[in-house]
Amino acid sequence: MEIIVDIEASIPLFEQLIEQIKEGVLLGKLAPGDPLPSIRQLATDLRINNKTVAKAYRLLERDSVIQTKGYRGTFVHPQAKKHCTVDLKAWATDELDKMIATLREAGVTDSEIRTAFADAMNDRQN
Repeated sequence: MEIIVDIEASIPLFEQLIEQIKEGVLLGKLAPGDPLPSIRQLATDLRINNKTVAKAYRLLERDSVIQTKGYRGTFVHPQAKKHCTVDLKAWATDELDKMIATLREAGVTDSEIRTAFADAMNDRQN
């Protein structure tokens, strides 16, 4: 399967990679157990930063679309097709939208919401 990225597109490169790999799985171009190029190889082939490919692979692995088997490489996860329809970013956005609506209904200002969100995120990092 050929992966092509558009550096002029408004969609970040790592998201383009994620979308194309998921599409490949859903269309049957990538089957469970198929090997994927190494991070370095794909980055070189696409002429993009290794960190961009690493981020895409990390998120795909988190979503169980791919799996890394140590030094043996990265492969399509056995349950990849089932997991390709899960969009954690969309779910997180929906959940945040609901919470923001609840907070606004309670009279919390947008400034207070931003401050509380930043505080909560900073607390999680420490």
